[in-house]
Amino acid sequence: MAAGKYTLDPRIKILLADLGVSHANVLRRAGLPGDLLSRPSVTLASEEYHRFWDGLQAESGDPALPLRIAKVLTAEAFSPPIFAALCSADLNQAARRLQTYKPLIGPMRLDVEVGDEATTIACRWLDDQPPPAFALTELLFWVALARIGTRNDVRPTAVFTTEPPADQAPYIDSLGIPIESGTRHAITFAVADAARPFLTASEAMWEQFEPSLRTRLAEVDSGASTEDRVRAALVELLPAGQASMRDVGRSLAMSTRTLQRRLGDEGTSYQTVLASTREALARHYLTSETISTGEISFLLGYADPSSFYRAFHDWTGLTPDRVRLGAA
Repeated sequence: MAAGKYTLDPRIKILLADLGVSHANVLRRAGLPGDLLSRPSVTLASEEYHRFWDGLQAESGDPALPLRIAKVLTAEAFSPPIFAALCSADLNQAARRLQTYKPLIGPMRLDVEVGDEATTIACRWLDDQPPPAFALTELLFWVALARIGTRNDVRPTAVFTTEPPADQAPYIDSLGIPIESGTRHAITFAVADAARPFLTASEAMWEQFEPSLRTRLAEVDSGASTEDRVRAALVELLPAGQASMRDVGRSLAMSTRTLQRRLGDEGTSYQTVLASTREALARHYLTSETISTGEISFLLGYADPSSFYRAFHDWTGLTPDRVRLGAA
């Protein structure tokens, strides 16, 4: 993601479908290309991203849109940094992790205050002030994350935003409190709720995500090697079956010829990076007894399990089942 721009993850189509909102109409209202969400990777300038939110608000026709989003939000609609937060031990750890990786989503920062009496998470925008629906959705996201992670009806103790909704009734019904007017955008949770264990916690899954997140963050901050950028892109694209050099080149906004040349300058090739990334991911997945080899094949972008078996044998001289037994 280019610095100062927002990432619009294509998985937002899942959220829009769950809201019963036409993504085509949202894009039309926002004056954005109709094929935008068909692209593997999308970055928008602040003004374009804010128009997207204005279009979503208008198309939904729902004054309580942020609350509606929080209620239908599911893990499968999360972008990689946010999905990785579900691997955390609790809300406190999730907030600290996203505090580090929030720049991957847009020109935003999180201020996380973990105290003896409460945990407060405040959102800061480094560009123009966000549309009210966008700002409030960012706060209510933490409620949704806590509820998904703990499977409990976690409720905040306070929510502040600069433009509270006029109709407070639905918010009080869901959260137990009104949205208050304040000078910043912040949400507070009781100590017990912020430390409530996430049932989705998985240190192994976090260790899988973190290297690519670090790579992407380094790219935003100071630039990364082409090989690292390709690996990070593949982690996101492979589960969608997008494993070609063209897919990755489109994601990185460069031609296949340029991508091939830059990898060659670094002493490697696209096929070498693809194979090593798949092998590393496969070995990690095989340590989990809950993921079948058929599912691993899908996650690695193979059309069928037999192709995965043949490739894995070429890499290691062993079958996936043999490696799994050895790791047990």
